[in-house]
Amino acid sequence: MSCAICQIRRPRRFCPGVRGDICSICCGTEREVSVDCPFDCEYLREARRHEKQDADPALAPNQDIRLTEKFIQDHQALLNFIGRTIVNVSLSIDGAVDFDVREALDSLIRTYRTLQSGVYYESLPPNPLAAGIHRGVQESLGDYRRREVQQLGVTRTRDADVLGILAFLQRVEFDHNNGRRRGRAFLDALSTYSSEPEPAGPSESPLILP
Repeated sequence: MSCAICQIRRPRRFCPGVRGDICSICCGTEREVSVDCPFDCEYLREARRHEKQDADPALAPNQDIRLTEKFIQDHQALLNFIGRTIVNVSLSIDGAVDFDVREALDSLIRTYRTLQSGVYYESLPPNPLAAGIHRGVQESLGDYRRREVQQLGVTRTRDADVLGILAFLQRVEFDHNNGRRRGRAFLDALSTYSSEPEPAGPSESPLILP
């Protein structure tokens, strides 16, 4: 019996991504490269604990958008909502990975930047997966604001607040993206964060300001 991927080495573990037994070398080299790994794979989760990211925070985009711990704390509900929306929309789109989310966040930020200048322009990415995430987030934000109006009579969520949260999530994605073609380390982290009870403060949140 040989590895289901290389067909050469002896298999050492079951891979839920290929639904077969594979060797440890192929598990390490093909994980999230040629194999779509489910979040609950024990070997993926172990690898997550040892992954070292080399992203330089200074190279993250949109550095001119100033973010503080107080801003994140004050807009925790909005962060939770947008984070859950990104996870739910992305996981509903077959094949969507962190790089698609990166493109969607970039296009969303460009869209909300135009609102700051007073000229609205929807900046959809050419990548259909990223465009689907972009549209899903926009539709959910529209529903979020409509519920605010129904409950409060007005919407308290400003375009500037949305822009800031999107910029924060963009920096977290930049920090978590492992560079693998099918990598979903950011979505994995975001899904874990979104499934936990709302934190009492930013210091207790798994998502911290990069």
